[in-house]
Amino acid sequence: MTIIETKVGVRNKLDENGIVSRIRLEAPKTSHLEAVKRIFRYIKGTTHLGLRYPKGAGIKTVVYADSDHAGDYADRKSNSGIFTFVGCCLTSWFLKKQTALAISTTEAEYVSSGKACQQALWMKQALIDYDVRLDDVPIMYDNKRAIDLSKNPVQHS
Repeated sequence: MTIIETKVGVRNKLDENGIVSRIRLEAPKTSHLEAVKRIFRYIKGTTHLGLRYPKGAGIKTVVYADSDHAGDYADRKSNSGIFTFVGCCLTSWFLKKQTALAISTTEAEYVSSGKACQQALWMKQALIDYDVRLDDVPIMYDNKRAIDLSKNPVQHS
């Protein structure tokens, strides 16, 4: 896998406040139901859309990762965002609060890059089912110190 420095900035228009991703199943609220209905209306209106991959064209897979250090003001935990593109199409993404408390931006980005590696390996394995074999999957993130830490062969955990 290749690690390259880049900038990432993506915002989810369907679930702008993260309501759906934080539903507590034992006590859902009206706002949760409204957010889910909004997503279903969007899906219903876009069923004619799909992902198009021209025959014979090479499929390049790229994973983007980013995090915000201490982004949650309540518990000071960081959030990781991972976005996977196969060709020119966004095929998977997630935004999740990190389980551990990061003491620096570098640590938060390093944890995020680890999740990106998991996603890259999963996507690489999933594409084998479609007879697509990838040599490497570049992982893009924007913290120089975290990139240097990732390239260091010494164990860090």
